[in-house]
Amino acid sequence: MVSEHASPLAAIGGVDAGGQNVHVAALSSALGRQGHEVTVYTRRDDPSLPARVPLAPGVEVVHLDAGPAERVPKDALLPFLPALADGLVADWERVRPDIVHGHFWMSGVAALDAARRVAPLRPLPVVQTFHALGVVKRRHQGAADSSPAEREHLEPEVGRTADGVLATCTDEALELVALGVPGDSITVVPCGVDTGRFLPAGPAEPKGQPHRILSVGRLVQRKGVDLVVTAMARLADLGRTDVELVVVGGSGGVSDLRDDPEVRRLEDLARQLGVADRVHIRGQVAQAELPRVLRSADAVVCAPWYEPFGIVPLEAAACGVPAVVSAVGGLTDSVVHGETGLHVPPRNPDAIAAALATLLDDEPLRRRLGAAGRARMESRYSWDRVAADTAEAYRRTIRRATQGVGAGTTEGALR
Repeated sequence: MVSEHASPLAAIGGVDAGGQNVHVAALSSALGRQGHEVTVYTRRDDPSLPARVPLAPGVEVVHLDAGPAERVPKDALLPFLPALADGLVADWERVRPDIVHGHFWMSGVAALDAARRVAPLRPLPVVQTFHALGVVKRRHQGAADSSPAEREHLEPEVGRTADGVLATCTDEALELVALGVPGDSITVVPCGVDTGRFLPAGPAEPKGQPHRILSVGRLVQRKGVDLVVTAMARLADLGRTDVELVVVGGSGGVSDLRDDPEVRRLEDLARQLGVADRVHIRGQVAQAELPRVLRSADAVVCAPWYEPFGIVPLEAAACGVPAVVSAVGGLTDSVVHGETGLHVPPRNPDAIAAALATLLDDEPLRRRLGAAGRARMESRYSWDRVAADTAEAYRRTIRRATQGVGAGTTEGALR
């Protein structure tokens, strides 16, 4: 695994862990449990980090020197990719893997470069997971997109050059085909959820009102938390003043919520709409505490403008809590409308309020959706299931890449 900016070790501590950190950590650990040997390569961002660190049985994290040994924004890492590839080559010449899996487009650039150099005659297969696509980000963020200009041509090239691409949802697969990635090289394998940690049974945080709505995620404008605040005012217009909204998350890099501009914007909006007494912005919550918070909710709302995948609805469903989600990106896959939750049009607070009113007025419906969501997480989204599907995709890729070469691991454990 190559994950240049998102170390799986950050997922253990939780503070700096985003979706990619958690994904790489959980997928690697599940593959290790299934008997594979996994090495995760990431960039050294602290001079005190050891070269090699055990993560889980069968899994090791390797820190490579690529640029300064300090935190660098991911959108500024492109100049350091040749050095990252040099480190990959050096380690693969010592122990050659059976397959390489790049996470994020920049990891794919380095992985493909290194694979070509270390195996010019005998193919070293590379598969790619993008986690987010630049074309989608630009479409929705416009001038606010901080990606380097080179992403526009390098990212599609990674998709077209890799031996296989693992898309996390159907919407992403369609975007990849539009970028020229061959459809027969794409396999949809979703992100997973820790079904052993996120459970319906267990303690729940006390509510401040008879009903609680929850919003969880980074506090950035595209996540649409302001739409949920506005929906609270719409619920009040419908006579539902027995509901509180708890917002969990931060915008990153701000230790005090009072200094967070997005928090101030949301609080100002809540005051203007007359719901400030029932909107509580919590800030970040440790991963270990999140199930307790999720179990306290009647519903979770995810209302982003766009979403490459979205892990929060999975965590909510694993806890037996239905979700109201914008019908965008991966959310249309992870939440089945009318079966495990409800879809609403994006950027539509009236639709959010109507969906929430339906759930709040019908406890049997909430229970039915919650139970179906939990069953779906167990059957399709557990990390063991995701790892098994990923390993099968690896084997298919190895068979294709080594066809006619007469070598390659297609059965048993992979390295």
